[in-house]
Amino acid sequence: MDLLLGIDMGTGSTKGVLVDTSGVVIASATQSHTMDLPKPGWAEVDAESTWWRDVCDIGSRLTGEMPPGSTLAGVCVSGVGPCLVLCDDALTPLRPAIMYGVDTRASAEIAMLTEEFGADAILDRAGTLLSSQAVGPKLEWVRRHEPRVFDAATGWYGSNSYIAAKLTGEYVLDHHTASQCDPMYATRDFDWNTEWAKRICGHLPLPRLVWPSDVVGTVHAEAAAATGIPKGTPVVAGTVDAYAEAFSVGVRNPGDQMLMYGSTMFLVQIIGEYHSDPALWTTAGMERGSLALAAGTSTAGSMIGWLQKITGGADFDTLMAEAAAVPPGSDGLIALPYLAGERTPVFDPLARGLFAGLTLRHGRGHLFRAAYEGIGFGIRQILEMFDDAHTGLRTVAVGGGLQSPVWAQAVSDITGRPQLVPEQAIGASYGDALMAAIGVGLVAPETDWARIDREITPNPANRALYDDLYDVWRELYPATRELVHDLGAIGGHG
Repeated sequence: MDLLLGIDMGTGSTKGVLVDTSGVVIASATQSHTMDLPKPGWAEVDAESTWWRDVCDIGSRLTGEMPPGSTLAGVCVSGVGPCLVLCDDALTPLRPAIMYGVDTRASAEIAMLTEEFGADAILDRAGTLLSSQAVGPKLEWVRRHEPRVFDAATGWYGSNSYIAAKLTGEYVLDHHTASQCDPMYATRDFDWNTEWAKRICGHLPLPRLVWPSDVVGTVHAEAAAATGIPKGTPVVAGTVDAYAEAFSVGVRNPGDQMLMYGSTMFLVQIIGEYHSDPALWTTAGMERGSLALAAGTSTAGSMIGWLQKITGGADFDTLMAEAAAVPPGSDGLIALPYLAGERTPVFDPLARGLFAGLTLRHGRGHLFRAAYEGIGFGIRQILEMFDDAHTGLRTVAVGGGLQSPVWAQAVSDITGRPQLVPEQAIGASYGDALMAAIGVGLVAPETDWARIDREITPNPANRALYDDLYDVWRELYPATRELVHDLGAIGGHG
Protein backbone atom coordinates (compact mmCIF):
# COMPACT_ATOMS: atom_id res chain seq x y z
CA MET A 1 0.00 0.00 0.00
CA ASP A 2 1.35 3.40 -1.02
CA LEU A 3 1.00 6.17 1.57
CA LEU A 4 1.51 9.93 1.44
CA LEU A 5 2.72 12.15 4.27
CA GLY A 6 1.34 15.70 4.52
CA ILE A 7 2.62 18.12 7.16
CA ASP A 8 1.43 21.68 7.77
CA MET A 9 3.20 24.17 10.04
CA GLY A 10 0.49 26.53 11.28
CA THR A 11 0.62 29.56 13.55
CA GLY A 12 -0.03 27.61 16.76
CA SER A 13 0.74 24.01 15.85
CA THR A 14 2.12 21.64 13.26
CA LYS A 15 -0.19 18.89 12.01
CA GLY A 16 0.61 15.79 10.00
CA VAL A 17 -1.48 13.12 8.28
CA LEU A 18 -0.65 9.79 6.73
CA VAL A 19 -3.08 9.16 3.86
CA ASP A 20 -3.62 6.40 1.30
CA THR A 21 -4.22 7.06 -2.39
CA SER A 22 -8.00 7.10 -1.98
CA GLY A 23 -7.82 9.89 0.63
CA VAL A 24 -8.38 7.74 3.71
CA VAL A 25 -6.45 9.04 6.73
CA ILE A 26 -4.38 6.22 8.26
CA ALA A 27 -2.84 8.23 11.12
CA SER A 28 -2.43 11.83 12.28
CA ALA A 29 -0.34 13.78 14.75
CA THR A 30 -0.18 17.32 16.13
CA GLN A 31 2.60 19.26 17.83
CA SER A 32 1.88 22.62 19.50
CA HIS A 33 4.26 25.55 19.30
CA THR A 34 4.23 29.29 19.89
CA MET A 35 5.03 32.45 17.97
CA ASP A 36 7.36 35.02 19.54
CA LEU A 37 6.35 38.69 19.81
CA PRO A 38 9.63 40.27 20.97
CA LYS A 39 8.72 43.88 20.16
CA PRO A 40 5.57 45.80 19.19
CA GLY A 41 4.78 44.95 15.57
CA TRP A 42 7.21 42.01 15.47
CA ALA A 43 6.16 38.38 15.03
CA GLU A 44 8.84 35.69 14.76
CA VAL A 45 9.48 31.95 14.92
CA ASP A 46 12.76 30.09 15.42
CA ALA A 47 12.64 28.09 12.18
CA GLU A 48 15.06 25.38 13.29
CA SER A 49 13.91 24.74 16.84
CA THR A 50 10.21 25.08 15.96
CA TRP A 51 9.40 24.16 12.36
CA TRP A 52 12.24 21.70 11.70
CA ARG A 53 11.87 20.15 15.15
CA ASP A 54 8.13 19.68 14.57
CA VAL A 55 8.71 18.06 11.18
CA CYS A 56 11.28 15.72 12.72
CA ASP A 57 8.89 14.82 15.55
CA ILE A 58 5.79 14.30 13.41
CA GLY A 59 7.71 12.54 10.66
CA SER A 60 9.12 10.06 13.17
CA ARG A 61 5.76 9.52 14.86
CA LEU A 62 3.77 8.94 11.67
CA THR A 63 6.30 6.80 9.84
CA GLY A 64 6.31 4.68 12.98
CA GLU A 65 2.56 4.10 12.51
CA MET A 66 2.78 2.89 8.92
CA PRO A 67 1.09 -0.52 8.51
CA PRO A 68 3.38 -3.45 7.75
CA GLY A 69 4.11 -3.78 4.04
CA SER A 70 3.20 -0.17 3.23
CA THR A 71 5.50 2.27 1.44
CA LEU A 72 5.88 6.01 1.91
CA ALA A 73 5.58 7.23 -1.67
CA GLY A 74 5.93 10.97 -1.10
CA VAL A 75 5.95 13.83 1.39
CA CYS A 76 4.79 17.44 1.13
CA VAL A 77 5.06 20.24 3.70
CA SER A 78 3.14 23.53 3.79
CA GLY A 79 3.41 26.35 6.29
CA VAL A 80 2.37 29.81 7.37
CA GLY A 81 3.34 32.47 4.95
CA PRO A 82 4.66 34.36 3.32
CA CYS A 83 7.56 34.33 5.79
CA LEU A 84 11.25 35.14 5.54
CA VAL A 85 13.98 32.75 6.68
CA LEU A 86 17.59 33.78 6.02
CA CYS A 87 20.16 30.97 6.14
CA ASP A 88 23.84 30.27 5.57
CA ASP A 89 25.27 27.48 3.43
CA ALA A 90 24.62 24.95 6.19
CA LEU A 91 20.92 25.92 6.24
CA THR A 92 21.36 27.40 9.69
CA PRO A 93 18.90 30.28 10.18
CA LEU A 94 20.81 33.49 10.93
CA ARG A 95 17.90 35.12 12.72
CA PRO A 96 14.34 34.13 13.66
CA ALA A 97 11.91 33.82 10.75
CA ILE A 98 9.96 37.02 10.12
CA MET A 99 6.29 36.11 9.91
CA TYR A 100 3.62 37.04 7.36
CA GLY A 101 1.31 40.08 7.59
CA VAL A 102 1.07 40.00 11.39
CA ASP A 103 4.67 41.30 11.45
CA THR A 104 4.42 44.99 10.64
CA ARG A 105 8.01 46.13 11.32
CA ALA A 106 8.76 47.04 7.68
CA SER A 107 6.33 49.96 7.32
CA ALA A 108 9.12 52.39 6.44
CA GLU A 109 10.49 49.95 3.85
CA ILE A 110 7.01 49.54 2.34
CA ALA A 111 6.81 53.30 1.86
CA MET A 112 10.37 53.49 0.54
CA LEU A 113 9.98 50.70 -2.03
CA THR A 114 6.57 52.02 -3.11
CA GLU A 115 8.17 55.40 -3.76
CA GLU A 116 11.13 53.82 -5.56
CA PHE A 117 9.19 51.58 -7.94
CA GLY A 118 5.84 53.42 -8.04
CA ALA A 119 2.52 52.17 -6.68
CA ASP A 120 0.92 51.88 -10.13
CA ALA A 121 3.88 49.93 -11.52
CA ILE A 122 3.88 47.58 -8.52
CA LEU A 123 0.16 46.92 -8.89
CA ASP A 124 0.57 46.30 -12.61
CA ARG A 125 3.57 43.97 -12.38
CA ALA A 126 3.05 42.24 -9.03
CA GLY A 127 -0.75 42.37 -8.94
CA THR A 128 -0.74 43.58 -5.35
CA LEU A 129 0.27 46.77 -3.57
CA LEU A 130 2.94 46.48 -0.92
CA SER A 131 1.72 45.76 2.60
CA SER A 132 2.93 43.98 5.71
CA GLN A 133 2.07 40.74 3.88
CA ALA A 134 4.84 41.27 1.32
CA VAL A 135 8.28 39.67 1.66
CA GLY A 136 10.22 42.27 -0.33
CA PRO A 137 10.01 44.98 2.37
CA LYS A 138 10.97 42.42 5.03
CA LEU A 139 14.17 41.61 3.10
CA GLU A 140 14.83 45.32 2.76
CA TRP A 141 14.31 45.76 6.51
CA VAL A 142 16.97 43.15 7.29
CA ARG A 143 19.37 44.75 4.81
CA ARG A 144 18.93 48.16 6.46
CA HIS A 145 18.69 47.19 10.13
CA GLU A 146 20.70 43.96 10.39
CA PRO A 147 23.36 44.28 7.66
CA ARG A 148 25.61 41.63 9.18
CA VAL A 149 22.80 39.08 8.99
CA PHE A 150 21.97 40.08 5.43
CA ASP A 151 25.60 39.94 4.30
CA ALA A 152 26.18 36.54 5.93
CA ALA A 153 23.09 34.96 4.36
CA THR A 154 23.48 32.79 1.27
CA GLY A 155 19.82 31.98 0.70
CA TRP A 156 16.31 33.08 1.64
CA TYR A 157 13.31 30.83 2.16
CA GLY A 158 9.64 30.62 3.06
CA SER A 159 8.50 28.25 5.79
CA ASN A 160 7.80 25.35 3.43
CA SER A 161 10.81 25.93 1.16
CA TYR A 162 13.09 25.97 4.22
CA ILE A 163 11.83 22.49 5.11
CA ALA A 164 12.16 21.32 1.49
CA ALA A 165 15.78 22.48 1.59
CA LYS A 166 16.40 20.71 4.91
CA LEU A 167 14.96 17.49 3.47
CA THR A 168 16.58 17.57 0.02
CA GLY A 169 19.25 20.28 -0.13
CA GLU A 170 17.37 21.93 -3.02
CA TYR A 171 16.98 25.73 -3.19
CA VAL A 172 13.45 26.27 -4.53
CA LEU A 173 10.36 28.39 -3.99
CA ASP A 174 6.88 27.55 -5.19
CA HIS A 175 5.20 29.98 -7.55
CA HIS A 176 2.35 30.78 -5.17
CA THR A 177 4.65 31.75 -2.29
CA ALA A 178 6.87 33.66 -4.72
CA SER A 179 3.82 35.63 -5.87
CA GLN A 180 3.46 36.86 -2.28
CA CYS A 181 7.07 38.04 -2.27
CA ASP A 182 6.01 41.39 -3.69
CA PRO A 183 7.34 43.26 -5.56
CA MET A 184 9.86 40.64 -6.70
CA TYR A 185 7.55 38.36 -8.73
CA ALA A 186 5.73 39.20 -11.97
CA THR A 187 2.41 37.48 -11.35
CA ARG A 188 1.09 37.98 -14.87
CA ASP A 189 4.21 36.24 -16.27
CA PHE A 190 4.63 33.53 -13.60
CA ASP A 191 8.29 34.44 -13.22
CA TRP A 192 10.66 36.55 -11.17
CA ASN A 193 10.55 40.27 -11.79
CA THR A 194 14.30 40.00 -12.14
CA GLU A 195 15.26 43.68 -12.09
CA TRP A 196 13.36 44.48 -8.91
CA ALA A 197 14.17 41.14 -7.28
CA LYS A 198 17.91 41.60 -7.76
CA ARG A 199 17.69 45.16 -6.48
CA ILE A 200 16.13 43.90 -3.23
CA CYS A 201 18.00 40.59 -2.86
CA GLY A 202 21.44 41.98 -3.64
CA HIS A 203 23.94 39.13 -3.47
CA LEU A 204 21.28 36.58 -2.52
CA PRO A 205 20.42 34.21 -5.38
CA LEU A 206 16.80 33.80 -6.46
CA PRO A 207 15.38 30.32 -5.71
CA ARG A 208 14.42 28.04 -8.57
CA LEU A 209 10.68 28.40 -9.17
CA VAL A 210 8.48 25.29 -8.99
CA TRP A 211 4.75 24.61 -8.72
CA PRO A 212 3.35 23.38 -5.37
CA SER A 213 2.82 19.78 -6.57
CA ASP A 214 6.22 19.48 -8.30
CA VAL A 215 8.73 16.97 -6.96
CA VAL A 216 11.79 19.03 -6.00
CA GLY A 217 14.13 16.27 -4.81
CA THR A 218 14.41 13.28 -2.48
CA VAL A 219 15.10 12.95 1.22
CA HIS A 220 18.83 12.69 1.86
CA ALA A 221 20.47 10.49 4.49
CA GLU A 222 20.94 13.17 7.17
CA ALA A 223 17.30 14.30 6.92
CA ALA A 224 16.11 10.68 6.95
CA ALA A 225 17.92 10.06 10.20
CA ALA A 226 16.40 13.18 11.78
CA THR A 227 12.81 12.77 10.57
CA GLY A 228 12.27 9.02 10.19
CA ILE A 229 11.22 9.65 6.58
CA PRO A 230 13.01 7.02 4.49
CA LYS A 231 16.00 8.14 2.44
CA GLY A 232 15.05 8.61 -1.20
CA THR A 233 11.41 9.53 -0.51
CA PRO A 234 10.25 12.11 -3.12
CA VAL A 235 9.59 15.57 -1.68
CA VAL A 236 6.87 17.75 -3.22
CA ALA A 237 7.26 21.55 -2.95
CA GLY A 238 4.11 22.53 -1.00
CA THR A 239 3.02 26.11 -0.45
CA VAL A 240 1.37 28.56 1.98
CA ASP A 241 -1.01 26.80 4.37
CA ALA A 242 -4.26 28.63 3.54
CA TYR A 243 -3.91 27.69 -0.12
CA ALA A 244 -3.07 24.09 0.72
CA GLU A 245 -6.29 24.04 2.76
CA ALA A 246 -8.27 25.46 -0.17
CA PHE A 247 -6.78 22.71 -2.33
CA SER A 248 -7.79 20.11 0.25
CA VAL A 249 -11.50 21.02 -0.02
CA GLY A 250 -11.67 21.11 -3.80
CA VAL A 251 -11.28 24.85 -4.44
CA ARG A 252 -9.61 24.27 -7.79
CA ASN A 253 -11.59 25.83 -10.67
CA PRO A 254 -12.32 29.44 -11.69
CA GLY A 255 -15.17 30.71 -9.53
CA ASP A 256 -14.43 28.36 -6.63
CA GLN A 257 -14.09 30.16 -3.31
CA MET A 258 -12.97 29.19 0.19
CA LEU A 259 -14.14 31.00 3.31
CA MET A 260 -11.99 30.10 6.31
CA TYR A 261 -13.74 30.82 9.62
CA GLY A 262 -11.08 31.27 12.27
CA SER A 263 -9.54 33.88 14.53
CA THR A 264 -9.47 35.90 11.34
CA MET A 265 -11.35 35.32 8.09
CA PHE A 266 -9.31 34.30 5.07
CA LEU A 267 -10.80 34.08 1.59
CA VAL A 268 -9.41 32.52 -1.57
CA GLN A 269 -10.99 32.57 -5.02
CA ILE A 270 -9.64 30.89 -8.15
CA ILE A 271 -9.89 33.15 -11.21
CA GLY A 272 -9.66 32.36 -14.89
CA GLU A 273 -7.88 35.50 -16.09
CA TYR A 274 -5.39 37.92 -14.57
CA HIS A 275 -7.08 40.59 -12.45
CA SER A 276 -5.65 43.07 -9.96
CA ASP A 277 -7.38 45.27 -7.43
CA PRO A 278 -5.54 47.48 -4.90
CA ALA A 279 -7.84 46.17 -2.14
CA LEU A 280 -7.09 42.48 -2.82
CA TRP A 281 -4.11 40.15 -3.19
CA THR A 282 -3.55 38.71 -6.66
CA THR A 283 -1.38 35.59 -6.63
CA ALA A 284 -0.33 32.59 -8.62
CA GLY A 285 -2.61 29.66 -7.82
CA MET A 286 -1.90 26.12 -6.72
CA GLU A 287 -1.88 24.46 -10.10
CA ARG A 288 0.37 25.20 -13.05
CA GLY A 289 -0.60 28.45 -14.75
CA SER A 290 -3.52 29.19 -12.41
CA LEU A 291 -4.35 32.46 -10.66
CA ALA A 292 -6.10 33.35 -7.42
CA LEU A 293 -7.40 36.29 -5.44
CA ALA A 294 -7.14 36.41 -1.69
CA ALA A 295 -8.31 38.60 1.16
CA GLY A 296 -8.00 38.47 4.91
CA THR A 297 -9.53 40.28 7.86
CA SER A 298 -7.65 41.18 11.03
CA THR A 299 -10.27 39.88 13.45
CA ALA A 300 -13.19 37.46 13.33
CA GLY A 301 -13.32 34.65 15.88
CA SER A 302 -10.89 36.65 18.00
CA MET A 303 -13.60 39.33 18.34
CA ILE A 304 -16.07 36.70 19.55
CA GLY A 305 -13.52 35.47 22.09
CA TRP A 306 -13.01 39.03 23.28
CA LEU A 307 -16.75 39.54 23.69
CA GLN A 308 -17.04 36.27 25.59
CA LYS A 309 -14.33 37.40 27.99
CA ILE A 310 -15.60 40.91 28.67
CA THR A 311 -19.24 39.82 29.09
CA GLY A 312 -18.50 37.43 31.93
CA GLY A 313 -17.05 34.35 30.26
CA ALA A 314 -20.29 32.39 29.85
CA ASP A 315 -19.97 29.06 28.05
CA PHE A 316 -20.15 29.05 24.27
CA ASP A 317 -23.46 27.17 24.01
CA THR A 318 -25.20 29.69 26.27
CA LEU A 319 -23.89 32.63 24.27
CA MET A 320 -24.90 31.07 20.98
CA ALA A 321 -28.40 30.36 22.28
CA GLU A 322 -28.72 34.01 23.29
CA ALA A 323 -27.43 35.21 19.90
CA ALA A 324 -29.76 32.82 18.03
CA ALA A 325 -32.73 34.17 19.98
CA VAL A 326 -32.05 37.70 18.68
CA PRO A 327 -33.78 38.43 15.36
CA PRO A 328 -31.72 39.05 12.21
CA GLY A 329 -30.48 42.63 12.18
CA SER A 330 -29.91 42.59 15.96
CA ASP A 331 -32.76 45.04 16.53
CA GLY A 332 -30.89 47.85 14.78
CA LEU A 333 -27.43 47.21 16.27
CA ILE A 334 -24.49 46.97 13.86
CA ALA A 335 -20.76 46.45 14.45
CA LEU A 336 -17.50 47.28 12.72
CA PRO A 337 -15.24 44.32 13.61
CA TYR A 338 -11.98 46.27 13.36
CA LEU A 339 -10.66 45.53 16.85
CA ALA A 340 -7.09 45.02 15.58
CA GLY A 341 -7.17 47.40 12.63
CA GLU A 342 -8.23 45.90 9.33
CA ARG A 343 -6.53 44.26 6.38
CA THR A 344 -8.75 43.69 3.35
CA PRO A 345 -10.18 45.88 1.94
CA VAL A 346 -9.42 49.04 3.96
CA PHE A 347 -5.80 48.26 4.92
CA ASP A 348 -5.93 50.56 7.93
CA PRO A 349 -3.90 49.43 10.97
CA LEU A 350 -5.41 52.32 12.95
CA ALA A 351 -9.04 51.30 12.31
CA ARG A 352 -10.93 50.30 15.46
CA GLY A 353 -14.10 48.47 16.39
CA LEU A 354 -17.47 50.15 16.74
CA PHE A 355 -20.99 49.24 17.85
CA ALA A 356 -23.58 51.63 16.47
CA GLY A 357 -27.23 51.87 17.50
CA LEU A 358 -26.89 50.68 21.12
CA THR A 359 -29.90 51.18 23.37
CA LEU A 360 -30.86 50.07 26.86
CA ARG A 361 -32.99 47.29 25.37
CA HIS A 362 -30.00 45.57 23.77
CA GLY A 363 -28.50 42.66 25.67
CA ARG A 364 -25.54 40.33 25.47
CA GLY A 365 -27.11 38.24 22.72
CA HIS A 366 -27.49 41.36 20.57
CA LEU A 367 -23.78 42.11 20.90
CA PHE A 368 -22.83 38.62 19.76
CA ARG A 369 -25.25 38.53 16.82
CA ALA A 370 -24.23 42.04 15.76
CA ALA A 371 -20.57 40.98 15.87
CA TYR A 372 -21.25 37.97 13.64
CA GLU A 373 -23.30 40.12 11.28
CA GLY A 374 -20.58 42.79 11.19
CA ILE A 375 -18.06 40.13 10.15
CA GLY A 376 -20.59 38.95 7.55
CA PHE A 377 -20.95 42.45 6.09
CA GLY A 378 -17.16 42.57 5.73
CA ILE A 379 -17.24 39.23 3.90
CA ARG A 380 -19.93 40.56 1.54
CA GLN A 381 -17.78 43.60 0.79
CA ILE A 382 -14.84 41.36 -0.15
CA LEU A 383 -16.92 38.91 -2.20
CA GLU A 384 -18.38 41.77 -4.23
CA MET A 385 -14.79 42.73 -5.13
CA PHE A 386 -14.05 39.11 -6.03
CA ASP A 387 -17.06 39.21 -8.36
CA ASP A 388 -15.33 41.90 -10.43
CA ALA A 389 -12.79 39.23 -11.44
CA HIS A 390 -14.99 36.15 -11.61
CA THR A 391 -18.43 35.60 -10.13
CA GLY A 392 -18.24 33.10 -7.32
CA LEU A 393 -19.85 29.87 -8.49
CA ARG A 394 -19.10 27.58 -5.58
CA THR A 395 -18.26 28.55 -2.00
CA VAL A 396 -16.71 26.07 0.43
CA ALA A 397 -16.66 26.94 4.15
CA VAL A 398 -14.02 25.61 6.54
CA GLY A 399 -12.69 26.37 10.00
CA GLY A 400 -13.55 26.21 13.67
CA GLY A 401 -16.01 29.07 13.41
CA LEU A 402 -18.51 26.72 11.77
CA GLN A 403 -19.25 25.41 15.27
CA SER A 404 -21.35 28.53 15.76
CA PRO A 405 -24.99 28.02 14.72
CA VAL A 406 -25.25 31.75 13.96
CA TRP A 407 -22.11 32.82 12.14
CA ALA A 408 -22.12 30.94 8.83
CA GLN A 409 -25.92 31.28 8.46
CA ALA A 410 -25.59 35.04 8.91
CA VAL A 411 -22.90 35.12 6.22
CA SER A 412 -25.12 33.22 3.78
CA ASP A 413 -28.11 35.45 4.54
CA ILE A 414 -26.06 38.65 4.18
CA THR A 415 -24.24 37.62 1.00
CA GLY A 416 -27.07 35.64 -0.58
CA ARG A 417 -24.66 32.78 -1.25
CA PRO A 418 -24.95 29.13 -0.24
CA GLN A 419 -21.92 27.56 1.42
CA LEU A 420 -20.79 23.95 1.12
CA VAL A 421 -19.37 22.34 4.25
CA PRO A 422 -16.97 19.42 3.66
CA GLU A 423 -17.38 16.09 5.39
CA GLN A 424 -13.75 16.26 6.45
CA ALA A 425 -12.09 19.63 6.91
CA ILE A 426 -8.79 18.25 8.13
CA GLY A 427 -6.87 21.25 6.88
CA ALA A 428 -3.75 22.04 4.93
CA SER A 429 -1.93 18.82 5.81
CA TYR A 430 -4.61 16.87 3.91
CA GLY A 431 -4.07 19.11 0.90
CA ASP A 432 -0.34 18.46 1.25
CA ALA A 433 -0.92 14.71 1.10
CA LEU A 434 -3.02 15.16 -2.04
CA MET A 435 -0.31 17.32 -3.62
CA ALA A 436 2.22 14.60 -2.80
CA ALA A 437 0.01 11.94 -4.42
CA ILE A 438 -0.38 14.08 -7.56
CA GLY A 439 3.29 15.02 -7.62
CA VAL A 440 4.58 11.44 -7.56
CA GLY A 441 1.99 10.33 -10.10
CA LEU A 442 -0.10 8.03 -7.90
CA VAL A 443 -3.33 9.88 -8.70
CA ALA A 444 -4.47 12.00 -11.64
CA PRO A 445 -3.85 15.77 -11.39
CA GLU A 446 -7.61 16.48 -11.24
CA THR A 447 -8.16 14.14 -8.26
CA ASP A 448 -10.31 15.67 -5.51
CA TRP A 449 -10.61 13.90 -2.15
CA ALA A 450 -13.15 16.39 -0.74
CA ARG A 451 -16.67 15.16 0.10
CA ILE A 452 -19.45 17.66 0.85
CA ASP A 453 -21.46 16.95 3.99
CA ARG A 454 -24.06 19.74 3.99
CA GLU A 455 -25.07 23.05 2.46
CA ILE A 456 -25.86 26.29 4.28
CA THR A 457 -28.50 28.09 2.23
CA PRO A 458 -29.50 31.77 2.51
CA ASN A 459 -32.89 32.62 3.96
CA PRO A 460 -34.49 34.94 1.34
CA ALA A 461 -36.77 36.43 4.00
CA ASN A 462 -33.75 38.21 5.52
CA ARG A 463 -32.22 39.61 2.34
CA ALA A 464 -34.03 42.97 2.14
CA LEU A 465 -33.26 43.74 5.79
CA TYR A 466 -29.61 42.85 5.38
CA ASP A 467 -29.35 44.89 2.17
CA ASP A 468 -30.51 47.97 4.07
CA LEU A 469 -28.19 47.31 7.01
CA TYR A 470 -25.27 46.66 4.68
CA ASP A 471 -25.75 50.10 3.13
CA VAL A 472 -25.49 51.65 6.61
CA TRP A 473 -22.56 49.41 7.60
CA ARG A 474 -20.56 50.47 4.53
CA GLU A 475 -20.90 54.13 5.54
CA LEU A 476 -19.73 53.63 9.12
CA TYR A 477 -16.00 53.26 8.48
CA PRO A 478 -15.51 56.25 6.16
CA ALA A 479 -17.79 58.36 8.37
CA THR A 480 -15.81 57.65 11.55
CA ARG A 481 -12.27 56.99 10.25
CA GLU A 482 -10.79 60.38 11.03
CA LEU A 483 -12.47 60.53 14.44
CA VAL A 484 -11.12 57.09 15.33
CA HIS A 485 -7.64 58.09 14.19
CA ASP A 486 -7.90 61.20 16.39
CA LEU A 487 -8.89 59.02 19.34
CA GLY A 488 -5.87 56.83 18.72
CA ALA A 489 -3.59 59.85 18.69
CA ILE A 490 -5.06 61.04 22.00
CA GLY A 491 -5.24 57.74 23.82
CA GLY A 492 -2.62 55.60 22.09
CA HIS A 493 -3.01 52.94 19.43
CA GLY A 494 -2.73 49.84 21.59
